[in-house]
Amino acid sequence: MQEKKSLRSLFFRHLAPTSPEPLALEIVRAEGSRLIAASGKEYLDMISGISVSNLGHNHPVINKAAIEQINRHSHLMVYGEFVQKVQVELAQLLSDLLGEGFDSVFFGNSGAEAVEGAMKLAKRYSGRHEIISCKNAYHGSTQGALSIMGSEVYKNSFRPLLPSTALIQFNNFDDLNKITKETACVIVEPVQAEAGIIVPENGYLQALRNRCTEKGTLLIFDEIQTGLGRTGSLFAFQKYGVRPDVILLAKALGGGYPLGAFISSGEIMQSLSENPVLGHITTFGGHPVSCAAALASLQIISDEDLLLEVQRKSDLFASLLSDLPAPFDFRRSGLLMALDVGSEKMNFDIISNCIDAGLIVDWFLFSPQSMRIAPPLNISDDDIRHACSVIKNSIK
Repeated sequence: MQEKKSLRSLFFRHLAPTSPEPLALEIVRAEGSRLIAASGKEYLDMISGISVSNLGHNHPVINKAAIEQINRHSHLMVYGEFVQKVQVELAQLLSDLLGEGFDSVFFGNSGAEAVEGAMKLAKRYSGRHEIISCKNAYHGSTQGALSIMGSEVYKNSFRPLLPSTALIQFNNFDDLNKITKETACVIVEPVQAEAGIIVPENGYLQALRNRCTEKGTLLIFDEIQTGLGRTGSLFAFQKYGVRPDVILLAKALGGGYPLGAFISSGEIMQSLSENPVLGHITTFGGHPVSCAAALASLQIISDEDLLLEVQRKSDLFASLLSDLPAPFDFRRSGLLMALDVGSEKMNFDIISNCIDAGLIVDWFLFSPQSMRIAPPLNISDDDIRHACSVIKNSIK
């Protein structure tokens, strides 16, 4: 009789790899800010599944909403054809929270899908072809999203990619002159995430907004990581006082379920409905169960008290890590944080020490010398203190 293979060995045999050395932690349960491994060891989650689980894991209100929707119905029809109550309610709530100019929502399954849809929308609405993004920007790994990624390292192996793309440097005011009347859209993260949490300089986003308005170019904010309370406001554009033409959401939007969206005005979004008809469609986009989970999650996250707590907790992290010596540098926007340790090797060693000590942290694609810290928004103060203690001990 053939010996039963371990789950770990089956993982390495049957799941397609994304890296040569995945963490491969065997997690059997998760609750709040904690992950529980098959061995019984507990891990404190300081990255929220890369800014996905903004309310932690296994949230009872989200679970209840998803189960109730499952008992009503799951998938019925490709997105946009049937009137489905939970989809409509979520779209209405998003429009209300986003405010003027965001009354039309196109649901997809992921952030990359939201990016792809927005790129098509910009070309279709403007009649132009050029798409500008930022160096060290990450917008997804599909062919279109990869074409506007701000790193050649991740693009070169997959060329040829989309033509008519260009890169500008985030926070570089002179580079805004590259936006012309040939530019369909500029896609930008209001806070650069995978670059290691680079916040906008005073006046930069407003100057970008002004240049796009002057040239008739759509301004698209990729809030896939910065949205849903992560920076201390419900959406980062509200924190920085600059309103885009299109906003992209995913990750935390689904409350732990797969969901993405690109959102704009009815006038702009109408351009996707014809010439050709069904020019942009999705089968599972806006899945009812995902929408139910999203609706429950969004109702909790939009509470002003929780959002105020995000900034207070961010300040607590900053205070507890303030005595780290040079070259350590702490950057943040709300609970989207980076600890730059000055060396890629040192960072990976510290991260390994943290994980051994039961603390899940990570690195950034375009800032491998920086540690990613992005815990659930409802993390407790005691857990913050414990996490900072583990980080400091791991450095020592």
